[in-house]
Amino acid sequence: MSLLVVGLSHRSAPVSVLERAALEPQARGKLLQDAVGAEPVAEAAVLSTCNRIELYADVEKFHAGVADLSTLLAQHSGVGLEELTPYLYVHYEDRAVHHLFSVACGLDSMVVGEGQILGQIKDALALAQELHTAGRLLNDLFQQGLRVGKRAHSETGIDKAGQSLVTFGLEQLAAGSASVEEWAYGKRALVVGAGSMSSLAAATLARAGVAELVIVNRTLARAERLSAALADERGDADFVRALPMDGVHEALGAADVVVSCTGAAGVVLTTEAVQSAVGRAERPRAAGLSVLDLAMPRDVDAGVHRIEGVRLVDIESLAEAEADAPMAADVEAVRAIVAEEVAAFGAAQRAATITPTVVALRTMAADVVAAELARLEGRLHGMDDKLRAEVTQTVRRVVDKLLHAPTVRVKQLAGEPGGAGYADALRELFDLDPQAVAAVSNPEQERP
Repeated sequence: MSLLVVGLSHRSAPVSVLERAALEPQARGKLLQDAVGAEPVAEAAVLSTCNRIELYADVEKFHAGVADLSTLLAQHSGVGLEELTPYLYVHYEDRAVHHLFSVACGLDSMVVGEGQILGQIKDALALAQELHTAGRLLNDLFQQGLRVGKRAHSETGIDKAGQSLVTFGLEQLAAGSASVEEWAYGKRALVVGAGSMSSLAAATLARAGVAELVIVNRTLARAERLSAALADERGDADFVRALPMDGVHEALGAADVVVSCTGAAGVVLTTEAVQSAVGRAERPRAAGLSVLDLAMPRDVDAGVHRIEGVRLVDIESLAEAEADAPMAADVEAVRAIVAEEVAAFGAAQRAATITPTVVALRTMAADVVAAELARLEGRLHGMDDKLRAEVTQTVRRVVDKLLHAPTVRVKQLAGEPGGAGYADALRELFDLDPQAVAAVSNPEQERP
């Protein structure tokens, strides 16, 4: 089996296509279940964010795998296969590993170095584990990807260079101000949604010193938990409150800043709603209304940018903006980490393929030793217990010494490219039962 990734991102597709292809949370689960139901796929995981949709799989055949994964992405995204195909990219084996590790380090993000992608990778793995679509390969891959991302952020300065998408978006709104904190201080803010991105936005605005913060969410309890946490952090229970989603239009009329990021399939804030809110604003806004839409598909109608006094920043405009370039040395250092970790992961995976064969060989040797000792038992009646134990230990020691060098060496060789062939040679040389090797690889098969 081999690792394959098929996907599209802000680097390969226009935002208009990404927006239409975005997967709702429930659609991700169905995609995974359909993926592992496809003939060439043994494992699957989906990484879906505001600027990428990627399907990772352990496949038996490359071409069949690409065809099936592409078709599944088209079916579940709602974008026709012919339209979607030009924007898809494919990575296979070590290149697929390199891609995920680069993504985990923030090298492939819209804002280079941002760390939020690590949480999204963690969520992707959790969903695959929950649905039992991730086996040994994808569990190893994603867990290693998380470790590589954390290593890059701890060993290099890419954290200082990189920003979260939330911070980058707020900086675009605050253009002309010395900082987001200076721009946001004293403003009234509305955050629509209570997921990870919205929570980060709410926390950022609270720390920047907004005078009022309203959190609106379809599940009121989740918005209340977030508002309580922010109130505790700031030591002020009066500056923040939670409302159900039907209170969004009322809150909009009192806001200076709006950040929206929900999982809704349709538009949450229409042009008409924003126009109405601007018209009935509780007090004049010297700087107008600033709106940041981080949802994919969009939460805020694109027509909002035509309303006088309203500034709209969304994923499309962020894709066109240029973030401050991180230091080249930090990027190169992260790339070196990725290359090192890709090589280590590949070697570990190749070495793991030899283990069932080595275990099966040693098991067969132990069985031979046991049979020969049993045969000798009937012929050595006069041997006392001490001598019998010494003979038994000697026979086992001889077999262990004979097997030690070849098994250690074959494990070393298996870590190199093409190492799988050494396992085949070992099975052939020692005439190992293929079912015995398979039983070590998949012990569940032995259970009744």
